[in-house]
Amino acid sequence: MPLRQAQCKPFDKLGNGRYNPIMSNRYPIPAAETRTEIEVKKSRFIATAAPVFSVDEAKDFIKRIKAEFADASHNVPAYQIGFGAATLAHCNDDGEPSGTAGRPMLAVVQGSGLGDVAVVVTRYFGGTKLGTGGLVRAYSEATKAVLALLPLAEKVPTHTVLLALPYTHLERVRLLIEGYNGRLLDEEFAADITITAQFTVEKFPEFQEALREMTHGTLEAEIIETNEETIMPLGSFTRVE
Repeated sequence: MPLRQAQCKPFDKLGNGRYNPIMSNRYPIPAAETRTEIEVKKSRFIATAAPVFSVDEAKDFIKRIKAEFADASHNVPAYQIGFGAATLAHCNDDGEPSGTAGRPMLAVVQGSGLGDVAVVVTRYFGGTKLGTGGLVRAYSEATKAVLALLPLAEKVPTHTVLLALPYTHLERVRLLIEGYNGRLLDEEFAADITITAQFTVEKFPEFQEALREMTHGTLEAEIIETNEETIMPLGSFTRVE
């Protein structure tokens, strides 16, 4: 199946963790490679999903999974790069009957509201033929299963900030960073503590105001770097080790 533009939906978070349309250049992406497995009539379907930001990255991911499961009956790929009207999407059936594997997987990927994502479903044949409908259901369900487990992130503009504080404020500042979805990058302990943290450009002013209020104006974070595109976890605090 050739590269083509795919119609995908922008997003708005739902209660089930998936995303709905709104017009935005921000969109959820996988935060880390993830794998799960289902079994259908003794056939194993191992689904692996990963973030990919170019066609070359997607091809490298697919090649790596195929090498890992070189003895499998099939390794079926589907991916989309980007998000919205300019999305590049690709799939193939890797030897399964035409239209029973790659296309159903791609339909699930495109309906998920995610961008920059690749999925490979590896099948180990269990001895019982599933039929056309059974294959479509199995590859679709395996793709849904792995996407449901994905930790999510997004590419956003960020500020990296520096903050010096007394030891008495450490725990409260840590909680404040967490409360504004910040990423704690480093802590240096000397006469005072120096914290390096990262916030979305959108959230940083709120954090700064809350910090001033909590410390009665005695502490303020200094912006030391701004990045236009940083992968940040969605809705969670992450400590970088």
